Amino acid sequence: MKNQLEALVAQMHESGILYSEAVREFKKRFIMNVLDRNHGNQSKAARELGMHRNTLSRTISELNLDLNELRNGTRRPPRSARLEPELVEKKAAR
Repeated sequence: MKNQLEALVAQMHESGILYSEAVREFKKRFIMNVLDRNHGNQSKAARELGMHRNTLSRTISELNLDLNELRNGTRRPPRSARLEPELVEKKAAR
């Protein structure tokens, strides 16, 4: 893997990519890979990355990462949608 990384770095340098661009792209790919393996769950990904969830969230915003494609609609529905119908009716009657 070290040889592959060195070859990639050499290729990036030769093509004129700036250090800041290379670091930004590495961060994006690394974080997206971990988020993908955790289905977009930021808490789990942050633990795996060894950072606080707020730091990960801020980094995601700074890098303009789109997590919608990772989640695939796997978000839990709102609590009101999960309540049994008779409980919703009781609350509405109050």
